Amino acid sequence: MSFHAESDRPPPHVLTPSSEEDVIAELSGGKGRNLHTLTAAGFQVPSWSVIGLDAFAAFSRGSGLDERLESLLDEDWESRAGQIAAEIALLIEAAPLDEHIAAAIALAYTQAGGGLVAVRSSGAEEDGTEHSFAGQFDSFLNISGLDQVTAHVRRCWASGFSERSLRYRAQRGLPPGTGGVAVIVQRMVPAERSGVLFTADPTAGRTDRHVVSAVHGLGEGLVSGAVDADTVVLDAATGDLLSTVIGDKQERYDAGTGPGCEVSPVADEDRKALSLTTDDLARLHAVGVRATAHYGAPQDIEWAIADGTLWVLQSRPVTTLGPAPEPQGELRLWDNSNIIESFSGVVSPLTYSFAADTYAKVYDSYARALGVRGEKLREVQEWTPHLLGYVHGRVYYNLHHWYRMVRLAPLYPLNRRVLEKSLGVAESISDETADTLHPFTPGPGLRGRMVRLVRTAIFTGRFLTIRKAMDTFHRDFYRAYEVFNNVDYDALPGDETYRRFRRMQRELIEKWGPMQALDATILLSVGLLALLTRRWLPDAPEWFTWAAAAPGQDVESAEPAWALAELAAKASADAEVRQLLDRTPDADAYRALREAGHGEFLAAVDAYVADYGYRSPDELKLEVPDLHEKPAGLFTLLRDAQPGAAGRGAGDRGGEADTYLDQHLRGPRRWLYERVRNKARAALTDRERLRFCRTRAFGSAKRMLRAIGRDLARTGAIDTWDDVFMLRLEEVRGAYEGMIAHTELKELAALRRRQLAADAELHAPARFTTHGAPYWSGNLERAGWTGGPAARSGARELRGTPCCPGVAEGPAVVTDTPRDIGGGILLTYRTDPGWVAALPSAAALVIERGSPLTHVAVVARELGIPTVVQVRNVTTEIRSGTRVRVDGAAGTVTVLAEPEPPSDSRP
Repeated sequence: MSFHAESDRPPPHVLTPSSEEDVIAELSGGKGRNLHTLTAAGFQVPSWSVIGLDAFAAFSRGSGLDERLESLLDEDWESRAGQIAAEIALLIEAAPLDEHIAAAIALAYTQAGGGLVAVRSSGAEEDGTEHSFAGQFDSFLNISGLDQVTAHVRRCWASGFSERSLRYRAQRGLPPGTGGVAVIVQRMVPAERSGVLFTADPTAGRTDRHVVSAVHGLGEGLVSGAVDADTVVLDAATGDLLSTVIGDKQERYDAGTGPGCEVSPVADEDRKALSLTTDDLARLHAVGVRATAHYGAPQDIEWAIADGTLWVLQSRPVTTLGPAPEPQGELRLWDNSNIIESFSGVVSPLTYSFAADTYAKVYDSYARALGVRGEKLREVQEWTPHLLGYVHGRVYYNLHHWYRMVRLAPLYPLNRRVLEKSLGVAESISDETADTLHPFTPGPGLRGRMVRLVRTAIFTGRFLTIRKAMDTFHRDFYRAYEVFNNVDYDALPGDETYRRFRRMQRELIEKWGPMQALDATILLSVGLLALLTRRWLPDAPEWFTWAAAAPGQDVESAEPAWALAELAAKASADAEVRQLLDRTPDADAYRALREAGHGEFLAAVDAYVADYGYRSPDELKLEVPDLHEKPAGLFTLLRDAQPGAAGRGAGDRGGEADTYLDQHLRGPRRWLYERVRNKARAALTDRERLRFCRTRAFGSAKRMLRAIGRDLARTGAIDTWDDVFMLRLEEVRGAYEGMIAHTELKELAALRRRQLAADAELHAPARFTTHGAPYWSGNLERAGWTGGPAARSGARELRGTPCCPGVAEGPAVVTDTPRDIGGGILLTYRTDPGWVAALPSAAALVIERGSPLTHVAVVARELGIPTVVQVRNVTTEIRSGTRVRVDGAAGTVTVLAEPEPPSDSRP
């Protein structure tokens, strides 16, 4: 056994929520990994940092302690565990700290917020799959000041060699001194109420109820047994109160200022009072449902409530229920990530089925373009129709299939990581799972390697010539698009419109496949850029890579924002037009402008609709009219626009990246970095052009399918023309191809409309797993599909992924439609490309879902709007009117002041 570390080992790590997942997994220990998982999943966790496992190795090596430890832990260590533990504790307490270790401890204390903190051990093997090490290591509460923190870090290190830890190892046949102990430094919460939540009854072994134990003040009294807790049992599905037992609160643990916990008497009137309010119980139930769904098993959750915020301190599996039965059937991972940008909330069956059919055709064509043939192509065709799922009216990525798709291109390990970033996926799948996902059965031996080599060569050719291929595609696309777009489909017979729709699918959509090499190009080039940034610019801010890869101010998708700002400037320059727009309802504005003789301004409006009429909110949802059909939406955006706010070049984040590069990177490295950067920028520019094509293709499909709906209504097949959205694409096809009777369609439409209304009332998780048939065997119930809105925790600061630097303060506008922003801070669960025109009206942009490569985030960077994405629960925690500060570089959203309550106007 040896405790020596490498002679050239770098300074010890201090890990934070923004640290890379692989570093967290390697160096943070069991509790540290758990804190990172909770934080990344969006739970409200007190600020923390971890002094990595490598810190003790460096301390031991630098102080000469490692040789002494090795001699103490000889072959006879089991019989002398108590004596050895005491001697090691004295050695660790007395050994000198070098400046690197001392600096790491000071940094960890600072990053946890300073002041009063908890110092907690985090064993490398703790909470493992084979051994839990529960209760084997020490934790200390209410520690204040760097000297005290340093002293308690030493005590945590020593607990890795405590008598109980050594005997635990001996009982399990484990050698001493392996693994090591990381140390967590975490801000203390001045708890008003605290306790433990079990999301299954650990005594009765029942998973249909939650059990809450709670006390006033700090939960250490509950753990130690010094305080008799209140116990509340809740229905696991509904959160309804089933039973309550009020504890005899003879003492209360308070968060004092010294080490340990201070005990104080409880007033007589409090002894019989329930520690928890109805709102507390609702929030605890919501957290329990989320945690169980997230981990896939019942959880034992430590929590505290302070200043109205529910904090999650720790979560571990409930270990007393006995082994759960192994779930049966194929594992599927569902994630709405940035698909919610295109298909938000509940969507119609026609929208889903058209989208799923389009994805299947495109990626089947992509596989063909990479040379996949024969039996391998047939295997690909087994999963391409199922890239998207439809659960209770919501669209989800069937995520494992997307990993299979990414593996069609070379450099899979790099590309899958960038795929997760670009989709905005909150957590990675394990390497073990990722390695099992193939687009088709890999060929063995030399033949398999040759097939992969050929596919790599084909991809490389497409990678190198993607710009030329894009130019050719755009030329052919717009040539065909002009043919399909300039037709009055309502004037055609229904079967002729259907025939043209099928032709449009062949000519505009099925030829899209080879262009998916562009997505692979983005994954590869952005992945390489991020890799070079980490290697050569390790101190670069988190937003830097996205700024370096920004397409530039000529990105086509920003055109609607610039065009709307110019239109707003025209309106502001004419007082009569401005006054008319301000006093006229949006639905009547076009007619009012015409009657008032403002022909020149109407010509500008018509030009905007002609160019960008398909780019409107929910543009890919077939059931939502675009600006061509309902131009009132343009006047809604126009009234809210800030004239001149989106001038070209306003957000020159690429220039900021250039300045940073000039200061920190030169020579051959700079040359190579710029080559990769230019490839990434060009690919992202082309992607925005391609997305505009997608918008127009969906716009054409929308016009055709609406005309088909009116034809079906005229024939009596459906009651009203918009019932067509309640049908699936294959049923529309069946109506014209003789595969379904017209008499079936009315009942189908009525049934689905009722079901969609019920689905809209459900709370949908962002990510969940199922086994076997998703709707069966309690899959969705376990995943957290519940009725009603999520409860607020009262958090004052939320964190997300920095996307565009800058700081803005103002009133929050929490909305699911891009209107009435008025220069406020725009907070939304998701966006879609149709929101671009509203961006100039926002001082900052905060998106709960999505990624730095979300379409609106890309454009926001070009407009210089401070932007943070992936801010969990922001639309639950913050209400409209709340004054907030957004820091786009730090990725934080801070509540400055709650909105004033509405005045009571009653006499």
